[in-house]
Amino acid sequence: MPTKSRKALVEVIRPPEDDAIAPLVKEILVKLGEDPGRDGLVRTPERVEQALRFLTSGYRTDLKRIINNALYEVKYDEMVVVKDIEFFSMCEHHLLPFFGKMHVAYLPRDRVIGLSKIPRIVDAFARRMQIQERLTQEVAQTIQDAIEPVGVGVICEARHLCMMMRGVEKQHSGATTSAMLGAFRDRKKTRDEFLALVSHKNNGY
Repeated sequence: MPTKSRKALVEVIRPPEDDAIAPLVKEILVKLGEDPGRDGLVRTPERVEQALRFLTSGYRTDLKRIINNALYEVKYDEMVVVKDIEFFSMCEHHLLPFFGKMHVAYLPRDRVIGLSKIPRIVDAFARRMQIQERLTQEVAQTIQDAIEPVGVGVICEARHLCMMMRGVEKQHSGATTSAMLGAFRDRKKTRDEFLALVSHKNNGY
């Protein structure tokens, strides 16, 4: 998704000036043995603050506002699938990024949600301090609560820089998590159909 449209998804509310992050970043630079006054770092604290506020803007996203404007009464009983939703998030353990794709499906009961709202729900939760397992579950549960479908399935495939840059330093390892609710948990046929629709021979994650 282009950067401009991603920025339009959430309204970033800037906290009061006395809650500024930049002075704390400056302190961290000093603790790391750097000179925050040198040319390359003079504006770094402010840039880091802006980046962190954007990357955590999900805390300030009004999910009800996103969802309630796009619920439609429709008699449709086939699976709805939105796949390959790209996302970027921050590992809450090391504050390093993890990124990947999410595949979301649901079986409507008597309502559907606008297709563009599903990526927005993903972003609302991805732009927080996260772990992949919780991110996957939160997306599934939000859709379940919003439209009460027959079932919801979510698969998340991601690569974690906390594994790639540090620790075990495995460059090609990835993680896959899933959340299956309702029919996706109870009916093997439904689950298998979902898995077949989103399977990739080589997706890079």
